[in-house]
Amino acid sequence: MIILRNFFPPHGGMRLAEFAGLLGVELRDPAAADRMVRSVAPVYRGADGDVCYILSRKNRDELETSQATAIICAEELASLVPAHIAVLTAKNPHLAFAHAGALLHPDAMRPAANAAGEGISPLAVVHATATLEEGVSVEPFVVIGEHATIGAGTRIRTGAVVGAHVKIGRDCSIGALTSILCSYIGNDVIIHNGVKIGQDGFGYAPGPAGFEKIVQIGRVIIQDKVEIGANTTIDRGTMDDTIVGEGTKIDNCVMIGHNVRIGRHCGIVAGVGIAGSTRIGNGVMIGGKVGITGHVTIGDGVQIAAMTGVATDLPAGGKYGGIPARPMKDFLRDAVELMTRSELNRKKGKKAHE
Repeated sequence: MIILRNFFPPHGGMRLAEFAGLLGVELRDPAAADRMVRSVAPVYRGADGDVCYILSRKNRDELETSQATAIICAEELASLVPAHIAVLTAKNPHLAFAHAGALLHPDAMRPAANAAGEGISPLAVVHATATLEEGVSVEPFVVIGEHATIGAGTRIRTGAVVGAHVKIGRDCSIGALTSILCSYIGNDVIIHNGVKIGQDGFGYAPGPAGFEKIVQIGRVIIQDKVEIGANTTIDRGTMDDTIVGEGTKIDNCVMIGHNVRIGRHCGIVAGVGIAGSTRIGNGVMIGGKVGITGHVTIGDGVQIAAMTGVATDLPAGGKYGGIPARPMKDFLRDAVELMTRSELNRKKGKKAHE
């Protein structure tokens, strides 16, 4: 099979010894030091120049046909790797492979450029009162409002809107067709295509004539090293701030309501909806399509399974699942009981028709 890599071409080549040194992993066979690595690939189609990784013995069959130059794995899995493939052992192979990809494909780590050239495109609209530090790149059809501030090294892709008085830190990547209003963005933040930040929160008061809009005059604060996936929306606060803590990673199509406060180094997977004024601690992991009602508190280190409905506070450190959310062991027990009952009812129904 021929794999075309037009979007992210292979690296020019790096000696395996140098590569291992940069990753902080051990090259088990010094004789392989001069082999060249250029790209990353899955084990099953690893070819000359590719680096792969394995995390368990489940990859044993794929190893039999792999022609990769090197494989990253834990010490206890090294014996599985065929003799023709160099072994790089690591204490944390998953993390080592993440660093490998960044070394060999740095252009894939942030939203890609849509237009050639650096600096400010003549097709962009930048207000005279906006402040752009040296090294800011602004692509065509970007609009930057009055008194906005953008830090050095930040790149703003085609069609993005940066509202009045918005502050964006240094070395950020702002994807195409994003909208950032009423917000302060930290340093080294990655915002993917189509993200909307700082628009109205969803707030209404019922009255005789129907719903009356409640004014939304808060802000959004995005701290350093946050990454926000495509088409995610983050509403500004009503009178307070919506906050996303340092190092938190948010997947595509997540909805974060007004006044939500998310801690540091959280992981939030696609399709999650978080209603207003929820408080989420540090190191919380939230699975896909979780729904969280407003005004609840989720403690540090909580893990929430996909498709869970959270309606009450969750104490720190627990694992939860189900609708409504409950401790994982209870959810699994209930699921088994429900499946057992369903199977019994199916069998009874089948006998009744015989």
